[in-house]
This record gives sequence, structure tokens and C-alpha cells, in this order.
Amino acid sequence: MSTDKDLGDDFLYILRIADADIDGMRPIGMGMTSVKGIGQRTARRLCQLSDIDPSKLGGHLSDEEQDRLRSVIDSYPTFVPHWLLNRQRDLETNEDAHLFSQEVKMTRDDDVARLAEIKTYRGIRHRSGHKVRGQRLRSNGRSGLTLGVQKKK
Repeated sequence: MSTDKDLGDDFLYILRIADADIDGMRPIGMGMTSVKGIGQRTARRLCQLSDIDPSKLGGHLSDEEQDRLRSVIDSYPTFVPHWLLNRQRDLETNEDAHLFSQEVKMTRDDDVARLAEIKTYRGIRHRSGHKVRGQRLRSNGRSGLTLGVQKKK
């Protein structure tokens, strides 16, 4: 493990990219996965598109490399096929997009609210806090006071 003296004076311990904090001590290819909407595959592709070595520590990125990375994140949907995007054929705009950071949470909340508003089965299950995708409820995912087996009296 490197010490603070080995890192240099211009080392950034925290990067601010896509409205999220990225740990500068991690390689940028893995550090970007802390942003919602960016997984390992997307992070590798973003590094490739911005000509940055994914194994380079995030704190060693220059300002020019950070700006390149930000611009690639903004224009990411134009560089990749539609099946690699996390929001295909949006209900309102009918366009393909890739959501990052707070957009992911806000869009998911809007989708759940829309399902609950039109009273679909999934929306009702979301609102009541139950399992949504048909999982078993009798024995798994139980919480509350009535758990376990009662003793015989």
C-alpha cells in the first residue's frame, strides 16, 4: 500500500464526477462504479472512450482527463448500442437514454408512483412493502413479531 508521501502533492483523495464522490485511492475503472448507473462494464467502456487507463488511480487523473471523462459521461448514449443503456424507450420521450446518479433514483421513484397511481398489482405491492416479482412469502423474507414456531403449552 502506498503512503501519502508516495502519492504526490497534486493527488485528489475524492473526485466529484456525475454528482457523486469517487474514491481517489481506487483505480478509476473500479472507482466509477460508486456512481449509480455505472457498473463495471460501463466504467470500462467510459475509460476506453475517454482514453484513460482503467487501472490508473483516480486521484492521479489530471484536470484535462477529468473533463474528458465528464464529457464522455454526458454523451455516453451516442457511443454505445441501445442494449447497453439502462433506460430504453422511455415512456414519456420514447427515446433511449442512460441515467446516472440522482436521475436513476428519481426515475425509479416516478415509475413506482406511476404504477401505484394506476393501481397495478406491482404498484400496490410496492406501496405495501411486499415482494413484487412473485417471490415466496410464506417462509422467506418475513419480519415482525410473529416469527418462529410456538411452544406447546
